[in-house]
Amino acid sequence: MGGTEMDTSSKQRAAAWRWSITGLLLLATMINYMDRVTLANASVRVTSEFGLDNEQYGHLELAFGWAFAAGSLVFGFLADRLSVYLLYPAILAAWSVMGVVTGWANGYESLLVCRTLLGFFEAGHWPCAVKTTFALLDEKDRTMGNSILQSGASVGAILTPQVMKLLMTAEPGSWRGAFIVVGAAGFVWVLLWFLLLRPRDLPLEPRSKESGLKDLGEILKGGRFWAVALLIMGAQTVWHIYRVWLMKFLQTGRGYTEQAALDFNSFYYLATDIGCFLAGGISLWLIRGRGVTPHGARRLVYAGACLMTSLSLLIPVLDRGPVLLGVILVIGMGALALFPCYYSFVQELSSRYVGRLTGILSMWVWAVTSPMHSFFGRMADAVADPLHRYDQGLVIAGLAPWIGVLAMHFLWGKDKPGTDAY
Repeated sequence: MGGTEMDTSSKQRAAAWRWSITGLLLLATMINYMDRVTLANASVRVTSEFGLDNEQYGHLELAFGWAFAAGSLVFGFLADRLSVYLLYPAILAAWSVMGVVTGWANGYESLLVCRTLLGFFEAGHWPCAVKTTFALLDEKDRTMGNSILQSGASVGAILTPQVMKLLMTAEPGSWRGAFIVVGAAGFVWVLLWFLLLRPRDLPLEPRSKESGLKDLGEILKGGRFWAVALLIMGAQTVWHIYRVWLMKFLQTGRGYTEQAALDFNSFYYLATDIGCFLAGGISLWLIRGRGVTPHGARRLVYAGACLMTSLSLLIPVLDRGPVLLGVILVIGMGALALFPCYYSFVQELSSRYVGRLTGILSMWVWAVTSPMHSFFGRMADAVADPLHRYDQGLVIAGLAPWIGVLAMHFLWGKDKPGTDAY
């Protein structure tokens, strides 16, 4: 009896430890996103101090995105060949260094270098984090573990405006200290990682000969793959255009104070999190309550989210006030609701190549959509009226997800849903 009780107690402690590591991964995602959005939250101050126009500001996000695309491939490769126990904290420390160094940038060129290296190293978070949950959690627990991991993005986006509000004073250069403090949080995470894990917890997997590349190539040439590739292009466009340009729209486009814009930014990301959970809940209701197929439910939810983001059409006719802010919140809910549908469509492409397809699609979408920030900035600079400088770009971004609806209709084909295309 005593031995059974000890075994049960040991298993409970082991389970508690595994979930504590999952919580640590949530913190890593949170830090990842906080370092990413500090620039957006301080965009008006930074562009003013360095004398940047909107197109140059867009170039900063272009550099981040292209570097993220490159990092997705590099670190996806390394995560399969090196010990994640050492690789993961090294990557996190590297992007934290770039976050801190950004606070010491003395001009556009140095800011561009910092932003590029930040994007490259931040891309390594996802392959390392997913391999960690795979190694530590049982199959039945991995979905919940990955959900906890992903939720850190919204937590970081909600917290960052409030942290920036506390750290940025009336002093023009106070944004620099905010970048340093947010970046330094990563070093605390690295310490926690080494306190909670040992090399034996994440052993290096034996290498195996790659196979099935011909099958993977067939998938990449198929209509279903390109349907999903165009779908995520539309979803990524609306999500990141609003992430990067919302603060500038609120402050210089509609005249909100920095404090008010920061507060609203937190509410915006809270709304996006609600939209993400609603997407999953409505999909389940359609499947279980209305008899819709899983594939059909995802397409309906995606189309419904597109209707929400299409409220961007109202932005040019709305002045500052609760109606405008309410419309933006609904757009945000729809923007993040697109992504659970996307992940499910990727899983439908092939059960054998989910990881590789996810990495390839990540590289594709960051490489293709990142130049849109420069284009957005050029459009904004071409508008004479500062109060409506950003309206046109936000409208187009809100309509972009419909590309996915059209692509699914014309390219997905009539194969049986839920099975591999090849």
